[in-house]
Amino acid sequence: MDGLASSLGGVYPKSLMGRRFYKMSGSGNDFIVFVSSDGPFGELETVSQISAMCARGTGIGADGAVFIEPAGKNVVAMRYYNADGSRATLCGNASLCSTRLSLELGLASEDFTLRTDAGDLPARIREGLPEIDLEPIQEIDSDAPKLTKQAGEDRIGFALVGVPHVVILVPDLETIALQQRGSELRRDPSLRDGANVNFVTKTPSGWAYRTYERGVEGETLACGSGAVATAVLLGRWGQSGETTVLQTRSGRSLTVRLTKYQDRVIPTLRGEGRLVFEGEIGELA
Repeated sequence: MDGLASSLGGVYPKSLMGRRFYKMSGSGNDFIVFVSSDGPFGELETVSQISAMCARGTGIGADGAVFIEPAGKNVVAMRYYNADGSRATLCGNASLCSTRLSLELGLASEDFTLRTDAGDLPARIREGLPEIDLEPIQEIDSDAPKLTKQAGEDRIGFALVGVPHVVILVPDLETIALQQRGSELRRDPSLRDGANVNFVTKTPSGWAYRTYERGVEGETLACGSGAVATAVLLGRWGQSGETTVLQTRSGRSLTVRLTKYQDRVIPTLRGEGRLVFEGEIGELA
């Protein structure tokens, strides 16, 4: 794999100097990925180091950090942390990136199991893109009665897709006060664990959405689990069918397929998982 070495200094202990990392992007949702074959994770997997590395301008810069390692025959374990160092049970785009990298590095062969805090996910490459099957949807509330709609919001619902998501149907993505409204709903007292907040609208070519992510505390260019939650709610609202293609803020698309099994809904997510560059943590200044 060709890559670009990155020399970073001033914020990392000497024990981390020279440590290899992979910078990856899933439709603009970007991550720093570490692999166990490059050495023990140790200090890397701490709140202070994750937040320092993810900081834009002074660190490597990313929406989150990912740690992957073999965990059995054709099984790869993945742990995901938000940019503030908080651990999340699931990140859809990080899972797609981990799927791609695991296969590129020979940690697994097609098809394999990606072990996450949200369960064991079947993972593969389909049509040239990484694809994962998520756990059945745990909770869907088509019209969340405790969440008050504001003017210009057509519908508001909730879905627990490994992590909690609020989804709001709006007529125009460009006029929403995403930072203000997202921050407000992310901490709504009716939501036990808070939530990510997604805004979705119909476009001439399909659907587009924007996401305010907890742990990043702002907008990200894409959110995989947010795409799944959005597709689930659009289905419940009678706006979309079995397969939904959602355009992310980066302009790339994520595809969500929903399969009904008995009384459960099993989502499949497919989208970009791209290696941007390889690097090493450089010498301290």
